[in-house]
Amino acid sequence: MRFEKVRPAKASTVVAQQLLQAIKVGTFPVGGRLPSESELAQMMGVSRPTVREALAALAAVGVIESRPGIGNFVANPTDSIVREALVLLENEASCLEIMEARGLLEPPVAAAAAVKRTEEDIQALHDIFHRMLSLAHREGFDQYFDADKEFHLALVEAAGNDLLASALLPLINTMDQHLYREFTRKYYFKDERGITSVAELHGEILKAIQAGDPKLAAEAMRRHWVRMWKLVQDDDTKNETVEPPFLDY
Repeated sequence: MRFEKVRPAKASTVVAQQLLQAIKVGTFPVGGRLPSESELAQMMGVSRPTVREALAALAAVGVIESRPGIGNFVANPTDSIVREALVLLENEASCLEIMEARGLLEPPVAAAAAVKRTEEDIQALHDIFHRMLSLAHREGFDQYFDADKEFHLALVEAAGNDLLASALLPLINTMDQHLYREFTRKYYFKDERGITSVAELHGEILKAIQAGDPKLAAEAMRRHWVRMWKLVQDDDTKNETVEPPFLDY
């Protein structure tokens, strides 16, 4: 007899499985609206970001449709798409863990870039940043996200440390993951200026690096990740925000 390896499922996978089962039995029919994130979190005894990660996977493969300001609606729960959503959750890195890791590692990289950057590095960052600004709208999101990734890769290059690069490049490359991109998309457009304000934070990082100020560069990068963390952690029902684990570093 051949056994398969046993591993615990991520909490977001379990949330998705319960939602998919409820859809399958007709609790939430095609076209029907799902309960709010807060309600789902309370019913399942998990955090709201965990629910958001599950919903992002379901939206990424087309099981549900997210309508900003309105809610999430059942779209296309076919068996093959359902399996794809669960595979996505189990095989891609946790969005929250990605953000936590980058929030810890990227501020010192920005500081190193401020010390070691060359004129070529500054020019490359300027070019990418201006492209980000031009793409900072809903229709340009995918191209914006690609440029965002380029900006962070260029920072690693400017830091001039191969060991730092080997640690950070896999993390930055998670921006290509379907789940992370879908998870992020919703929160970039949480308010009217969402994506523009994120782009402007990159401008602050660039300004500090160009000025050769490592302390200011690290602080600007830290503000960027604190903002992203709070954006996805915010709970409108309690008006509270969980502080990021890297806040005091």
